[in-house]
Amino acid sequence: MKALVIGCGRVGSNVALQLAEEGWEVTAVDEKEEALTRLGEKWRGGFVLGHGMDVDVLREAGIEDADAVVVATNGDNTNLVVAQVAMKRFDNQCVVVRILDPARADFYQTLGLRTVCPTKAAISELMEAARACEIPTREPVPTS
Repeated sequence: MKALVIGCGRVGSNVALQLAEEGWEVTAVDEKEEALTRLGEKWRGGFVLGHGMDVDVLREAGIEDADAVVVATNGDNTNLVVAQVAMKRFDNQCVVVRILDPARADFYQTLGLRTVCPTKAAISELMEAARACEIPTREPVPTS
């Protein structure tokens, strides 16, 4: 299986590393050369330097042969554009996009995108942790 990971920051680099560990053939794309250092010296996958919205960069990275495209830049608008290009122009069937804004994530799902919203996940976990702190009201302890 071939995967293209666009955005090689903390999230994207870890997704790329884990997919490679699972046996995927992975190519990462980032506009900053130092992003390659996040993958480590043992990285054996591909790396293309360039912007994920550049169609030529996407072609060089192998988007036409990708079984999965993961879009994880730090901008929702960029992620949406790249995901739409992957789906519409290159006919990728499995496009997973990170969206930070919960309202946008819900809307983009209606467009057929597979969205992951870390903000929603964090809210859910924080609420669960806060609810776990609830303890029944206790009777006051007499002081005399």
